[in-house]
Amino acid sequence: MAVPSLDELTDDLAAEHADLDALVAGLDEPGFDTPTPAEGWRVRDQVSHLAWFDREAVRAARDPEGFTATLPEAVADEAYTERAVTEGRALSGGALLAWWREERARLLDALGALDPSTRVPWYGPPMSAASFTTARLMETWAHGQDVADALGVERAPTDRLRHVAFLGVRALPNSYRVRDLPVPDAPVRVELVAPSGEPWAWGDAGAADVVRGPALDFCLVVTQRRHVDDTAVVASGPVATEWMRVAQAFAGPAGPGRPPKS
Repeated sequence: MAVPSLDELTDDLAAEHADLDALVAGLDEPGFDTPTPAEGWRVRDQVSHLAWFDREAVRAARDPEGFTATLPEAVADEAYTERAVTEGRALSGGALLAWWREERARLLDALGALDPSTRVPWYGPPMSAASFTTARLMETWAHGQDVADALGVERAPTDRLRHVAFLGVRALPNSYRVRDLPVPDAPVRVELVAPSGEPWAWGDAGAADVVRGPALDFCLVVTQRRHVDDTAVVASGPVATEWMRVAQAFAGPAGPGRPPKS
């Protein structure tokens, strides 16, 4: 597949912002307090998380030295992520939405000013500007999925999922490292069907370990929004099977994942 430009990525990130905004814009206060599949988190917490980390992403993009200086303290603070949730709970739904809209607009501006070759620090290894933008898109889509699930909304998948899938494939080694597991040597092939019906593939075509399925389901698994057993993803081979049990496309410590429904 063609490598997207930074402009294409920021356009797709803006589209993900708009999709989630459409889900929450009309909510009243009880609507913002709807529980989501993330244990203990309400709709407002999902939006607050995005606003907080969009703000941090702006800081990383515009002041990488300052961001890096505070990174060890943030990583060592077990309550760091929870503080983002706490900040949003002090706001009305309208104020929370205004905060997120402001931070995401600032983020798009900051990303648009980056040279594509720039390395941006984050909570895992530093990333290229393109990968950094892709990571924000993945986060927006994943937390948007929690909101959609909470509100009982079936979102129509788009081919913007290729960015999420790509990140999920690239994050295979990190999925093991964050669990202190040895990174497998065996190559894994990923073959997906896009929402448009287009075939997407990554990895060695001759690999013995293969993951196949709908792109939507793969993205739900690697963002830990669905257990692999509740999807149409099929893993063949021991490495592919194990990976689908530990996969995570996001930075930070190992995520707990979601239990199977049955």
